[in-house]
Amino acid sequence: MRFEKHLFICANQKAEGKVCCGEQHGMALVEKFREVLNEKGLKGKVRAQKAGCLDACKFGPTLVIYPEGTYYKNVQLTDVEKIVEQHIIQNKIVAELELQWEH
Repeated sequence: MRFEKHLFICANQKAEGKVCCGEQHGMALVEKFREVLNEKGLKGKVRAQKAGCLDACKFGPTLVIYPEGTYYKNVQLTDVEKIVEQHIIQNKIVAELELQWEH
């Protein structure tokens, strides 16, 4: 596997009149994750990148971390450090931000 973990952050933009969770601050989240990952010495081990729609718009801004497939909802810039520290470094899900899918 190329990366230990891979973060896909919604930065999708929809046509005018349609709402997308990534438009709020998706690219700002991508940049903040990259900055924090670099500060923690994880560049090259963990990749954060923009993604198109993650089909979770009503929960956004959203992101998903692989290989676990853990989705996070309503992610704010202030949550980035916690997600990196807890999920990426300690391998513990940030329970209050985890998106639980109903089946």
